[in-house]
Amino acid sequence: MLTAVSPEAVALGSLLVTVACYVLNKRLYRACPHVLLMPLIATPALLIALACALQVSHGQYMTHTHWLVWLLGPTTVAFALPLYDHRQVLARHGLSIGTGVVVASAVSICTTVWLARWLGLPVAVQKGLAVRSVTTPFAIEAERALGGPTDLAALFVLLTGVAGMLLGGLALRGLPRVRERLAGGAVLGAAAHGTGVATARQLGEVQAVVASLVMMIAGAVNVLIAPWVRLVFF
Repeated sequence: MLTAVSPEAVALGSLLVTVACYVLNKRLYRACPHVLLMPLIATPALLIALACALQVSHGQYMTHTHWLVWLLGPTTVAFALPLYDHRQVLARHGLSIGTGVVVASAVSICTTVWLARWLGLPVAVQKGLAVRSVTTPFAIEAERALGGPTDLAALFVLLTGVAGMLLGGLALRGLPRVRERLAGGAVLGAAAHGTGVATARQLGEVQAVVASLVMMIAGAVNVLIAPWVRLVFF
């Protein structure tokens, strides 16, 4: 449908439409905070529909929008700013948090890959699922070490984050022993990465700080152990 339009115009238009959709979606969600109107859900759905309708290929779309993916790196680093303000809390509980993250990452990877194998899923899907519980910049680097498709890994990260954000509050209410602020933040940061941090911020500043720390430690751990995961499982 866009054969008469230059590839550069299609690429630039994709970037502008993506940003415009996100900005408008955020305003709509503030006015009507429904789950299906969340920018994390509604914006990608609308962009996929537009790309299919206008026959915009994935390569054309990523020509300029890859800069938005690059911005995920600095955005993730920005999560470290609140950590400095609460460094005393983190110093007191750093060992327990770090140990919990390492154990949780190992359990998550092992159980995910084993379940995927039991279900007979392709190896590419297994590799993508293995890094689903860490935020996108770390997941992409870990997936490269695994030799899997980074686009598929990013999709699973998105789905995991949405599920964690929707179910995180329910899970914490159903587990009375995890209502302590540090534990609640750690659960959200480990299970739902960036979206978990956003959910934790609604619960309190301490929960958000712990969730941010857990998210970054989990991401670094997954990147570091990815070569060994590939050696053991793939």
